[in-house]
Amino acid sequence: RMAAAPPSYCFVAFPPCSKDGLVVFGKNSARPRDEVQEVVYFAAADHDPGSKVECTYIEIEQVPKTHAVVLSRPSWLWGAEMGANEHGVCVANEAVVTREPANESEALLGMDLVRLGLERGATAKEALDVIVALLEEHGQGGNYYEDGSSCHTFQSAFLIVDRNEAWVLETSGKYWAAEKITEGVKCICNQLSLTTKIDAEHPELRNYVRSQGWWNGDSDFNFSEVFSLADEHLACSSGRESLEKQGGDVSAQAMIDVLRDKDSGVCVDSESFLTTASIVSVLPQDLSFPCVHYFTGTPDPSRSIFKPFIFVDDVKLVPKVQSPSFGNDDPAKKIPRFQEKPDRRHELYKAHQWARSLLENDQDKGQKLMRIMLDLEKQGLEAMEDILTRTEILDPAEVVDLFYDCVDTELKFFK
Repeated sequence: RMAAAPPSYCFVAFPPCSKDGLVVFGKNSARPRDEVQEVVYFAAADHDPGSKVECTYIEIEQVPKTHAVVLSRPSWLWGAEMGANEHGVCVANEAVVTREPANESEALLGMDLVRLGLERGATAKEALDVIVALLEEHGQGGNYYEDGSSCHTFQSAFLIVDRNEAWVLETSGKYWAAEKITEGVKCICNQLSLTTKIDAEHPELRNYVRSQGWWNGDSDFNFSEVFSLADEHLACSSGRESLEKQGGDVSAQAMIDVLRDKDSGVCVDSESFLTTASIVSVLPQDLSFPCVHYFTGTPDPSRSIFKPFIFVDDVKLVPKVQSPSFGNDDPAKKIPRFQEKPDRRHELYKAHQWARSLLENDQDKGQKLMRIMLDLEKQGLEAMEDILTRTEILDPAEVVDLFYDCVDTELKFFK
């Protein structure tokens, strides 16, 4: 039996469904309950010809130049669950199960492809082209979890967004199809969602599924129907409904509210899975305004604070949301892998753990703490709204330690 894919949710809303000419992107990352996610920034870099890059399991050719990226990632792997780059491109992935068994042999993880797309693509379409080219060259496969006792493998879907458009990319092995979106709202979750509207695809896709006997070539080609296991392709209706309830007013705050919603199932807190981190990004269609990316860096968005990050040169690094590094001694890097699980908690995670236990065990103190946390978050949201509505150009010095200060303030509250 194939294990169920973790039920993450990704969203995008375009004007006029979103406010003020902003594209709004969001993701809840559902992962094994005890996994730690860190928030990491990598500056843009130039690389020597012929140099390689070590991904989670395999090494591939590096490109001459990589863009600056900010990522939310399970701290044992190289790639990311979600993130953004300096050009206003955001990418998030979903693990999906298709009728094609996922590859256990080590290749690129869906999470590696998220980071590679962000490092190498200056638009959503460029990021898509990067991801499918790497899929063709290296394939996808390997364990999705830090688990030495069993190999959990999945196929990948992606939501790739920039200031103008979004692409939903769904894959099975090296085969893929994609749909371009420029209006309305879109939600993807851990099931295939593409049907007959396909705007780009693997050149051999239709020949391949015909040769497998999955499609006769006469009926309309429906990607989900062809690739899903029987009865699997149900759209992620609960997620889309909670976003559509916001009407034509999807803002950062509205997206945060959707991600916090446990009743709809968007905020996962189950026996096996927890929303271990969340992101909301606001991408103004007007290029004179900066994009703002909000990260929790902690589990359960209904008990976490979304903290803003803006790309500027020399942005201040935030070690307090970075997990300890174990270098080559990391059990994730040694073969056989994952023979032990080191303590990967970062400083904010540890402090937040204390806050979560307070929220669970002491109602009065917990509610008071939650009010303080939400007030802090509101200040950040209002400050960003100010930046996105004023007429003068943003002075980078004003936001160089924005994310650092927000994390610092949050830690002080927990202490």
